[in-house]
Parts: sequence; structure tokens; C-alpha cells
Amino acid sequence: MRRLRPLTAPRGGLLSALAAALLLSLLGVPPAHATEAPPVHAADAPRAQATDAPRAHATDAALARAADTPSACALRGTTGWTDEGHDTDSSVFQSSRGTIDVGMIFVDFPDAPATESPATDAAQITPGAEWLWNASYGKTWLAISQHRQWVRMPRASTDYGFARGLTHETHEAYIKDAVAAADRSVDFSRYDMLYVVATRNAAAISFTPTYVYEPGTAGVVADGKRLKWAVTFGQDMWHWGPKLVGHETAHTFGLPDLYAFDAGADAHRFVGGWDVMGLIGGAASQYFAWHSWKLGWTDDSQVVCRASAGSDTVRLTAVEYGSGTKMAVIRTGPTTAYVVESRRGVRADTGACSTGALVYRVDTSVHTGYGPIRVMDAKPTATPAAGCRPLDDAPYWVGESFTDPAAGVRIEVLGADGYGETVRITKS
Repeated sequence: MRRLRPLTAPRGGLLSALAAALLLSLLGVPPAHATEAPPVHAADAPRAQATDAPRAHATDAALARAADTPSACALRGTTGWTDEGHDTDSSVFQSSRGTIDVGMIFVDFPDAPATESPATDAAQITPGAEWLWNASYGKTWLAISQHRQWVRMPRASTDYGFARGLTHETHEAYIKDAVAAADRSVDFSRYDMLYVVATRNAAAISFTPTYVYEPGTAGVVADGKRLKWAVTFGQDMWHWGPKLVGHETAHTFGLPDLYAFDAGADAHRFVGGWDVMGLIGGAASQYFAWHSWKLGWTDDSQVVCRASAGSDTVRLTAVEYGSGTKMAVIRTGPTTAYVVESRRGVRADTGACSTGALVYRVDTSVHTGYGPIRVMDAKPTATPAAGCRPLDDAPYWVGESFTDPAAGVRIEVLGADGYGETVRITKS
């Protein structure tokens, strides 16, 4: 679900708002340098990550030093909102590292009273904390505190505007009502962000948008604290399940939507299921290495950058693992670059339809929902295997190469093993 942007933009750097969210039925998408793990509460601690990740190859660092410095490939954002730039606005978006304390409240309505237990609804969401922990290589933990009682909203579910398409203001009003209804029993000053879960009986609360406070406005205040970030879960959580947490929470970190707002023939034509910010239920939805770098989960030492003319041979370790070199970047302009990373069918990507070297183009001048990342398809004429979608077979295999003559870019896959690919990147 797209992050709803305020209709007013008090800061000059922000563009005019995206007014209304598209619904699930229209898009087929959610109608939306330190290496230690963050501290976690003992009661909330996730299971330890698997330890079968490969060791970094001794040559990786030497190869990285032969290229340009990683900062030369850290593109700046230009949209003034959620985009692929590395200069994420910390006055708007929350930190993507460490423990995030989340308060979860449950709401029903005069026209849609709850008949299920809050625990039933929570079970659809809370496993998303462990999914995000693993996808972030243990850098981010959601410490979710559940307030397992239904609180009654003051208005009918049909009065909150979900069917008409939410604006930032109507969404904020919904959150204000939920906070007011729960305030007697919840100390909101304890939390960094809020999850509002609507009863399954409220069909009108059809999708799951993310709220980000707009600086300079009144916003939502409770118990002496301004609540800057929230996700309001709707009926699509029963379709997407826990990975919806990874998608929506990442909007509060500043990540954009990678599916197409103008659905056309295929809302997932840009990246398919290769990142949870695209098709949430995709076969291989681990975050792109570019996103992990932007969010601070991947270190500069794990990035090979080619911003000047030259060639580098790079040993890539698959992004599903935390160690090793995660990606090679070829900068092609002020806001553009090609990226190559390795994918394997493990961990978050156990359902991958294909593995290999995944190539994609990043453009930080492109707005959320309009293709700021686009995957290059190694097999554009191939018919996807049963149960797979277009782009699911996009990775390049040994002996294959990608070229963009206009940009002077060539990426060749030289070798592969169970943990990744060896590629040669060239900029002319």
C-alpha cells in the first residue's frame, strides 16, 4: 500500500501530494556500519539467525578497493519524498536500525463489532517482526506490545473514507479516533510507532496504508508524545500475511512503492516479486541490496562502485546472507545507476522461481509508484514456469551478459556456486 502523502507541503522540498490510495481490487497489490544486532527485550527476542552464511572471500575487499569509493555511487534523492536516494530525511522518516517499540491496538466499529479474539488478528501480523529481523540481517527488531482488547471507534467503519480513497488528512483522523478510544488503557508515550488493527468484520477498512507525520502540522499527540509513524491494518492483511509488516513499516524508513500505481496490464511490471516493496507475496521478496544499503543494513565495505570508466571483477554473495559483497553498482548519471546482486532460494527467498545475478536500474528522480527501480529481464521471451510470474526468471546465469550501449554499461556473469556469482562490470 502506498504511503499517503499530506495534501499540504509546508517545506519547499516536498512536492504536491499523492491524494488517494488505490484499492486492492484495482492493483492486485496492497491497496499499498556497526554490525552487532540491536538490543532486544528478553521476552521479545527472535530466534537466532541461521549460521550457514558463507564467509566473506579474502579477495572481496581488495576488489572493492580497486573500484571507486562507495560514496561515489550513493545517489541523492530528488523527489522530496519516499525515493531511492541515500539522503533519507531523518526529520520525516524513522531510523531503520535498532529496536523499534510498537504499540498494537485493536479497533471495532458500531456497524462492525468484533466477534473474533484480538489474538487471532495479531497472529497475522506479529510474525512480520521476525521476517524483518532476518531480512535486515538482525539490524532491526520490532518490539510489538499488544493491547488485546477491542476499543470502539466513534464512527461507523463506512465513514472513514477507505472506499473513496484516503487522503493524509482523513487517514490521520482515523488514527486520532483510534488513539482517543484506546487512551484510557494505553500509555502511548512508550512507543515509537503504532499499529492499529481493525476487526475482520469491518469490510469497509479494506486496505493497509502507512502514516508518516508531516512536520509543522498538529499531527496525533497522546500522553505528551507525538505519534509520527503508524500502520493501520485492514482486510488485505488476511491476504498478504506477515510480510505486509515488512512492506508498510519500510515506508516509515523512507522506502518507496515499487509496484505501479497505474496498474495497466500488470501492476508488477517494474520489479515483479523481487522485493517486498513491490509484490508483497512475491516468490523472492527479500529487500534489494540497494535498499539494504540505503537503510544501513549493508555496509559501504560490502559495496563495489564503478562511477568512472573501468572494469572490476566482483565476487558477489547472495543478498539473503548478511556477509560478503552484496552488490556492484555502475553509476550512469546524477540520479541513475545499474546494480547487480546475487539471489539464492534460501531464507526470505525460499520460494524463488529462479536464481542467479539479478540486474536492475535505479533512478532516484522517479517518484514512488512509477518505477524508481526496474529489473532487467534476462529471459524476456520465456514463459514463466507454473506458479511463477513474469520477471520471476529475470536473473542472469553464467555465460550471459547485460549491456546498455547508450550508458556504456556491460555486466557479465563469469561464475557461480551455491553462495553467489562472480561478475565483471564495465563502464566505458
